[in-house]
Amino acid sequence: MSHESRSNADARSGDRDPSLLRSHRWFGPDDLRSFGHRSRLKGMGIDDADYRGRPVIGLLNTWSDLSTCHSHLRERAEEVKRGVLQMGGFPVEVPVLSLSEMLMKPTTMLYRNLLAMETEEVLRSHPIDAAVLMGGCDKTVPGLLMGAISADIPSVFLPAGPMLNARWRDVTLGSGTDAWKYWAERCAGNLCDGDWTEIENCIARSAGTCMTMGTASTMACIAEALGFTLPGASSVPAVVAEHSRLAVATGRMAVEIAWEDRKPCSILSRESFENAMTTQLAIGGSTNAIVHMIAMSRRSGQRIALEDYDRLSQRVPVLLNLRPSGKYLMEDFHHAGGLPALWSRLQDLLHLDARSIDGKTLRASIDGARIIDEDVIRPRNNPVYANGGTCVLRGNLAPMGCVIKSSASTEQLLQHRGRAVVFENYADLKKRIHSPDLDVTADSVLVLKSGGPMGAPGFPEWGMLPIPEKLLKQGVRDMVRISDARMSGTSYGTCVLHISPESSSGGPLALVREGDTIELDVPNRRLELCISPEEMEQRRSAWKAPVSAATRGYTYLYSQHVTQAHEGCDFDFLEGHDSGKEPDIF
Repeated sequence: MSHESRSNADARSGDRDPSLLRSHRWFGPDDLRSFGHRSRLKGMGIDDADYRGRPVIGLLNTWSDLSTCHSHLRERAEEVKRGVLQMGGFPVEVPVLSLSEMLMKPTTMLYRNLLAMETEEVLRSHPIDAAVLMGGCDKTVPGLLMGAISADIPSVFLPAGPMLNARWRDVTLGSGTDAWKYWAERCAGNLCDGDWTEIENCIARSAGTCMTMGTASTMACIAEALGFTLPGASSVPAVVAEHSRLAVATGRMAVEIAWEDRKPCSILSRESFENAMTTQLAIGGSTNAIVHMIAMSRRSGQRIALEDYDRLSQRVPVLLNLRPSGKYLMEDFHHAGGLPALWSRLQDLLHLDARSIDGKTLRASIDGARIIDEDVIRPRNNPVYANGGTCVLRGNLAPMGCVIKSSASTEQLLQHRGRAVVFENYADLKKRIHSPDLDVTADSVLVLKSGGPMGAPGFPEWGMLPIPEKLLKQGVRDMVRISDARMSGTSYGTCVLHISPESSSGGPLALVREGDTIELDVPNRRLELCISPEEMEQRRSAWKAPVSAATRGYTYLYSQHVTQAHEGCDFDFLEGHDSGKEPDIF
């Protein structure tokens, strides 16, 4: 530590009253219980000077050997600790559930609420004055933030960071997006096994999250827009030296927010959530972010809704030229200036006085930002899309709403009428989708049921229904697909998602039959099943609710309490803000 840093740390701790720290309740009193707390620390080789009178900073680390996204977070934890120590804090690392999107089945979305519950209870039950939330893979970000919002203990988020750009021969590859693209070519007979293996060997170039604008990068940008990160943190690649420096700086910030008692409730407002929604739209972000932001807003007491998204989508342009909506990747976004640079072109659409965890305003984050590459971060007069990168639809097929990422769809299909080809569940889809006998044309509408929060269960990423192989061989690469499931943020195509209420709860999607006509009209925000109200009611009367297969453990708890997509898929007993409720037994 430099002389200046040491002096600053001493000044900060010397000017503060340690008895006001939350951890003082565990370690400060002269009683038997506190004696037990202190003696157990000493049993680990920790001396009084290590922690007495210092903020205890909890590092909630989602590192796992089964998560590529987080495989570097062991090293980053040591760097965060260095920053904490520089500022006179006492770092303690606490492992929490690691949600690996690629390896957990049926879906990490099933376990997002479990991580949120664990985060909330870990923060509430331990002597932690402030937390560093360490994660990146899709559901870890909202899970950590939801828990921190509910516990309302000062928290700063450290994004895991995206992978480095990948290369295959002379082609730049983006994880997820190009996997879908080349898999379609392989199924069409245009890619040999050797080429496919080469792509497999290089598409994930390093540790870190997907380097496309998938859910992980979208949620990192949203975390920054909400004020939970240091400025510019959302785009820093996972394995560069700058990310290590970010980790150290995040550790230093954690000590500051502990002394200042800068809680999530002090930075979250209606305006900060509107900034996050505007950001999601301008970056062409993942549709999954809508569900997560609704859940986070309900935890904070702000309660945004699908209507808020659709209102903003009418006027927010897509300026970030990133896959799957555009051309580039996250590393290019970072080099082009990152989120502060993009915000500099949206200032009239943002609430610039919203505050961040560093105590500064969004306006301060933008000050000095420079756009290095105007093809990556487009000017307002040359957007990737003028507006409506993500659209909210309603109609008799989705009375509580559904979403479509129009910026990643085929323009000619955004107004379409077609005959429904219906799959009752994912097993039915896998069994029949590539059958030569499937009665399907390029004008058909593929329909998948039982993909929602309760139906799967867990709301999996099944919404990018595969194009039937016989159509792929005819050159078809997109068609209208609708479901109550989600899809990966790295995916693309004309996919209507999150239909609410879901089919398994008796929503109208459950009533769709083979051969029905479905009309999609994105410009007018409509999704309609073209049958009469009388026929709809007759089918509803004959419908029988499926029997849940969940009979024990967490999945049973989930099935009993999860809310619908338009409500954020949180547990009904966790909504609302219970700021700072503490254990009362010491």
